[in-house]
Amino acid sequence: MADKRDYYEVLGVKKGAGADEIKKAYRALAKKYHPDMNPGDKEAEAKFKEVNEAYDVLSDSDKRAKYDQFGHAAFDPASGGFGGGGFGFDGGFDFSDIFSSFFGGGGSRGQSRNMPRDGDDILARVTVSFEDAAFGCRREVSFSRVEGCPECGTSGAEKGTQPETCATCHGRGTVTVQQQTMFGYTQTQRACQSCRGTGKIIKTPCKNCNGKGYVKVNKRLEVNIPEGIDNMQRIVLRGQGSAGRNGGANGDLVIEVRVKPHDLFTRDGNNLYIEVPISFTEAALGAEIEIPLLGGKREKFTIPEGTQSGTSFTLKGKGIADINNPRRRGDLIFTANIETPKNLSAEQKKILRSFAETLGETPRESKEGFFSKIFGK
Repeated sequence: MADKRDYYEVLGVKKGAGADEIKKAYRALAKKYHPDMNPGDKEAEAKFKEVNEAYDVLSDSDKRAKYDQFGHAAFDPASGGFGGGGFGFDGGFDFSDIFSSFFGGGGSRGQSRNMPRDGDDILARVTVSFEDAAFGCRREVSFSRVEGCPECGTSGAEKGTQPETCATCHGRGTVTVQQQTMFGYTQTQRACQSCRGTGKIIKTPCKNCNGKGYVKVNKRLEVNIPEGIDNMQRIVLRGQGSAGRNGGANGDLVIEVRVKPHDLFTRDGNNLYIEVPISFTEAALGAEIEIPLLGGKREKFTIPEGTQSGTSFTLKGKGIADINNPRRRGDLIFTANIETPKNLSAEQKKILRSFAETLGETPRESKEGFFSKIFGK
């Protein structure tokens, strides 16, 4: 874990940054390093993954609290971290073995093999266009999940045969081992090595699953991408993940949606932003212009006379629908950029100079007046 950068450093925010600040920083970096914006750039791809990893932790209040307390070690199972749910000890370390070795009896890790276990969650990714994310669509998602073997019905035994009760542990999955310690002889329960803690022996394994009882299956599923979804947001389909064991619940299918950048529009929350070019004459005299809307439509808007380059205007309710309340929409904010005419004819230049004189100044005098305000005469 030592080679990982601090998550706050990755996003370029301070440790006490608020959720909005973290989200804003993430959006900017995700757009900067997005694979679609940097095709074939391995370094950008690595940074994109690093940014998403940092945001995944810092945007979740529980994960962030654990990260602030324990750093990267909180997510490293090798360091005793919780790795996605509560602190645990892995790698063969079991308190029940310690207590049972001194006092006899006690629990056994082998027993957990027959206990209900929930199936694993599966992460799948789908990429959609900017418009499809804004208006919603349906996409086919491909993924692999573990399912019960249809040939043996999860028993692991070839069709027509049945697993037999383990003769060593008599179906319990555990055996009692007597040991001599400094305190005398003690008894310890351990997982049965003959049946690996299952209590069953499979003499004729199922050929389809090799005696495991479960197989990995490639699946395709058409998924509804809701209107207003944003880049890197996730859709959770309950029970569509891998199969549970011994009566445990199936895992979930988690679909991460990646949104391609748009050529003209950018997004912040549910608001859309766009730059609209206008002519010098339209800016000076005012004019009715057409503003492009997402989806190909246009809306007329009257630019007031004397509009300065960089001035922003708002079209209420012309942004993106809220994913949780589609009837509520963001705004479209457009910035007017005045285009300076090029390749003027001699006559046009003469007219512009005459116009400048009517204002009581020449272009050169105006420039000198600007610098005199800054540096003095």
